[in-house]
Amino acid sequence: MARRLMRVLITRPEEDAKPLAEMLQQRGHETILSPLMKIRFCDGPEIPLNGVQAIVATSANAIRALQRRMTRRDIPVFSVGPHTAEMALEVGFTDVRQGPGDGHRLASFIRKALDPTFGVLLWATGRDRTAEFADALTACGFEVQVQTLYAAEEVHTLTEEAAAALSTERIDAVLLFSPRSASLFAKVVQNQGLLNACRRMVAVCVSQAVAQKLVTLSFAKILVAQQPSVASMLDLLEQASL
Repeated sequence: MARRLMRVLITRPEEDAKPLAEMLQQRGHETILSPLMKIRFCDGPEIPLNGVQAIVATSANAIRALQRRMTRRDIPVFSVGPHTAEMALEVGFTDVRQGPGDGHRLASFIRKALDPTFGVLLWATGRDRTAEFADALTACGFEVQVQTLYAAEEVHTLTEEAAAALSTERIDAVLLFSPRSASLFAKVVQNQGLLNACRRMVAVCVSQAVAQKLVTLSFAKILVAQQPSVASMLDLLEQASL
């Protein structure tokens, strides 16, 4: 069966949207970028690492922020998943431990790999976060030092190009990578009167938690990746294009 080339809407922040668009274009798909969040990095001095046994990064943006605020690259980094691990290696960290893809399982992974008596965990994170991840570690005796290094600021409108493509039903699929971005997408299409455009689209979600944020929308299909990774999502999109 011949594969159908698709026009895919990408709502990730620009830093992640561009490389994702290149991957899709290499597979023959068209892309439209309309970031629904803008990353603002927090300026500041070199991050102190005294007593730190490992860094925990729960997003690729955390790695980008660390790159701006620290020169050492020999501290072990525990990344939430493959995309964050790849970014850590790209910026020069030499000891990168790839986690299983979400915060809950990353905390379990760290508890098995490290000893709380060996030092502090530095959690590189954004402004909008929950306490659950750190709580899961402190409950087991770890000291977690939180470093807020960036803010993901919401964008409440689609670009003109994306809105026009949706209104004329020229978007085949949307890729959604977090519950927050899925909730924001649902609000934006409702506020801009584009709900009907979703009826012929496929929503490809990185997790079930993301899919649950789309209950107010009617899609042709809502697909959930087997693994919380870009590769798994792209494979799912390829299946949808058959």
